[in-house]
Amino acid sequence: MTTGILSYNSSNDRYGVLVMDLWHNDGLHCGECLDVWNYDTEQWIPTRIEMRWKNNEWYLVDTPYSGTALEGLKVRIR
Repeated sequence: MTTGILSYNSSNDRYGVLVMDLWHNDGLHCGECLDVWNYDTEQWIPTRIEMRWKNNEWYLVDTPYSGTALEGLKVRIR
């Protein structure tokens, strides 16, 4: 597992995972699984990233996180 932060990559219009300011994954695709850290419960939440085509917005399934709220979230991927 690799832990990093979600960040928007404008060169490919996708969210990727940064580790120490370097791209570990420069662009996640719809359906890719990851865990997001919930600071309130101090637990990892399993999720996947998807795109709402209607308004062109990325979101994490079964979480309250979407759009610009994804920026800077602590995540881990396989």
